[in-house]
Amino acid sequence: TLRYWETEFPHLKPKTVGQSVRQYTEKDIEQIRTIHNLVKVRGFKIAAARKMLNKNRAGVDKSSDILATLISVRDELKELKRRLDSLV
Repeated sequence: TLRYWETEFPHLKPKTVGQSVRQYTEKDIEQIRTIHNLVKVRGFKIAAARKMLNKNRAGVDKSSDILATLISVRDELKELKRRLDSLV
């Protein structure tokens, strides 16, 4: 998936070392998270995700951060519910 995304998203260019060993920077990982959010979580097609990234990168990054925060809060709430259910 990552290698395919590298061909589809020009901003995603990890450094390669030796025989196609890729080294991803923190910036690359953030871009991968953003692409994953658009394609896998929100269900965008590749072309639509690429267009959205080119058009409004700051907005996409912000919504990706918000989604990650919401998922984290949801997971914490599930854990609290599990603990409360075990007390009853």
